Amino acid sequence: MATRHLTTLPSFTTLSKQPTFPFPTSLKLFPRFSLSSLKFSTICASSSASSMASDAKRVLVPIANGTEPMEAVITVDVLRRAGAEVTVASVEKELQVDACHDVKIVADALINDCNQTVFDLISLPGGMPGATSLKDSATLRSMVEKQAADGRLHAAICAAPAVALGSWGLLEGLKATSYPSFMEQLSSSAIAVESRVQKDGKVVTSRGPGTTLEYSVTLVEQLYGKQKADEVAGPLIMRPNHGEEYLIRELNPVEWTFSDCPQILVPIADGSEEMEAVIIIDVLRRAKAKVVVASIGGKQEILASRKVKLVADTHLDEAAKSSYDLIVLPGGLGGAQEFAASEKLIEMLKKQRESNKPYGAICASPALVFEPHGLLKGKKATAFPALCNKLSDESEVENRVVVDGNLITSRGPGTTMEFALAIVEKFFGRQQAIELAKVMVFVHP
Repeated sequence: MATRHLTTLPSFTTLSKQPTFPFPTSLKLFPRFSLSSLKFSTICASSSASSMASDAKRVLVPIANGTEPMEAVITVDVLRRAGAEVTVASVEKELQVDACHDVKIVADALINDCNQTVFDLISLPGGMPGATSLKDSATLRSMVEKQAADGRLHAAICAAPAVALGSWGLLEGLKATSYPSFMEQLSSSAIAVESRVQKDGKVVTSRGPGTTLEYSVTLVEQLYGKQKADEVAGPLIMRPNHGEEYLIRELNPVEWTFSDCPQILVPIADGSEEMEAVIIIDVLRRAKAKVVVASIGGKQEILASRKVKLVADTHLDEAAKSSYDLIVLPGGLGGAQEFAASEKLIEMLKKQRESNKPYGAICASPALVFEPHGLLKGKKATAFPALCNKLSDESEVENRVVVDGNLITSRGPGTTMEFALAIVEKFFGRQQAIELAKVMVFVHP
C-alpha cells in the first residue's frame, strides 16, 4: 500500500474523555437518526440551557466590508459554544457585508443600534480594508474606548490591533501582537511581541487567521475560566502543536488534476458548521481556486449551526449545471441532514466518484452523508469522533486528515485548516500549501 506523510497522529485525549458533538443535536434538526444510537454520554453542550442563560456574557463582534471572514466567524462560533450572547454588528449601512475572499456574512444588527448595550467583551476581527473601516467607525471607537475605561475585556486580531486599537491609543504600555506585516506599525503604539496570542490586562491580541481558534478559546477562558475553555476546546479537536507543519495521512496516492484552475463546489445548508464552511472557502480562494458556494434549499442565505448567517453564491440546482474538479462538504449535523436528503447533491457526488474525480467531507458529513450512500465503499476515512462508529472501516479514524485516492475526509472544526491545506497540497503541491499556511500564520512564518 503506497503512503505519503505517513505519520499517524495521536487521538485527541480530551475528546476521548468527553465525546461531545461540535454542533446542535436536536431531534427536530435530525429526526432520522436516533440520538440514543450514537453511543456516547454527553451529546450537546456540557451545561443545561438554563445554566447557560444565567452565565451568559454579552459579546460584540463588529464586521465590515473587507473583514477577514475566518477571524470573524471562528470567534463568533467558539464564543457561542461557550454560551455567550454574541451580537455580530455591521459598521456599514447594511447588515450584509462582503468580507474578504467574497464571503458574504449577514450581521445581527447595525453598530449604531448597539451603542447603548454594555458588553463583557468587544472583539475586533482583522482583514483589510475591514480593519480600517472598524477604526473609522466613530460609534465603535467610542464603545471600545468606554470598554477600556470601564476595565472590561476588549480584543483584536490580525491587522486590527495595530490599525484600530493602537491608533486609538488603547495599547500604550501594553504587550500586544498583530499580523506580521503590521508589527512595525504596532510597535509605535504598544510593546510589540510575536506571541500567537497575547494577553495584557484586559486586552487580548492575536496574529491572524491561523491563530484565531487559539485566540477564541483564550477569550472563552477570560470570560468563563479555564474549565469552560477546556470544555469548549475538547470537541473542537484543536491541534496539540500549534504553529508546526501539518501532517496528512495519504493512502493509494493519485494525482488530482485540473485545467486552468481547480473548479470546486462547496454546498452549504441550514445547520452547516459555519467555521468549517468559511475556512474551506477562504483557504481555497486564497489558493486561487474557483470556489462556488451553493445553497441547499430555496434560498441563498442560510442559518448555520451557531446562528451565523451566510449567503451562498448560487443555488445547488444552478451549480449542478457545471462540472467540478472537487466537491467538498462541511459538517454540522443539520447541514449533513440536508445534504443526505438532497437527491441532486447525492447524484452529483456519485457521478464524481464514478468519474474518478475528487470529493471530500469533514466532521458529520463523512458518516452521515457519504457512508449511507455508498460513497465510502472500499475507502479509508475519518469523521467526527463520536460518529466514527458509523463508518464501515474505522482503521484510519484517529488521523486528523485522511486522503485515500480521490477521497479526502477530516474530523471537525479544529482540523478544518489542515483539511483545506491538504486540498491545496493535492492540487498545487506541498510547498505552495506550506507557504499559504505561513501567510495565514497557521504555521510559524
